[in-house]
Amino acid sequence: MKFLGLFVAVYAVIASPSFAEGTSLGHGEGGRIVDFLPIIQQYNASGELFRIEGVCKSACTLFLGIRNACVERSATLMFHGGHDVKENVTGPDTRASRAMLYRYKETLRQYLLEGHYMDNDEYHTLMGSELVDRFGYRECPRT
Repeated sequence: MKFLGLFVAVYAVIASPSFAEGTSLGHGEGGRIVDFLPIIQQYNASGELFRIEGVCKSACTLFLGIRNACVERSATLMFHGGHDVKENVTGPDTRASRAMLYRYKETLRQYLLEGHYMDNDEYHTLMGSELVDRFGYRECPRT
């Protein structure tokens, strides 16, 4: 009986989300920034690895702000200007765009702003390999 109790306790710790490697899969279509912030906070607090993989559009790119995030070379990240619903405006100066840009490395932020990729809602696509090689994001270890 003691063994069963110990097994359950160990399993609960190992299976706990705070001890699980995270992934952008399931979040790739983006969404509301407010829905992504708790995930970012959770992984920044735990320090666990968070993989950005597959297609990662819009608010999904906020995961680049996780301190222990890595990017799969084959990932496709898609950036665009954030939309302010109250003022019905899209662009680099909206709260949504500032929230995203704040979480990117300076080199990526500068690239997106200078290229005017945050000026509208059209997607600008970067491959994970480019984020690793050109912008200095960490490449994910092989699984």
